[in-house]
Amino acid sequence: MANWSLPWGWYSDSGWGIGTRLMGSVGALRASDDTAFIATMVPGVVLGKKDGWLSLEVGAGVALLSIHHFANQEMGGAFQVVGDIALRAKVYQGFGVGYWFHHLSDAHMYGDNGRGYDLHMIELSYRF
Repeated sequence: MANWSLPWGWYSDSGWGIGTRLMGSVGALRASDDTAFIATMVPGVVLGKKDGWLSLEVGAGVALLSIHHFANQEMGGAFQVVGDIALRAKVYQGFGVGYWFHHLSDAHMYGDNGRGYDLHMIELSYRF
């Protein structure tokens, strides 16, 4: 996963404000004995300190799955909708920690039988 700051935002003299970001990821999604390739692209809004000391991030975007039917889970189709929210804090110099809630589903684009999943993730990060 990578998280890029985008150039649009507003910050006060104190450093608090609102910014924009783009989160992208690639990886593997495993369920039962099936493994799918997954790629996501999620733009979002960042509320907090410009230096990353503390931030709340909210985003919505898209995901693409190489397979969407697993032994015990039907995802509906290859194209998925992603929503996330994160609370992040800088701990020491460029190092940080965070909590992400990440939701992925077909948003009923493929009918009423589609399903989704929720991830709760702990983040260890470094800002360049």
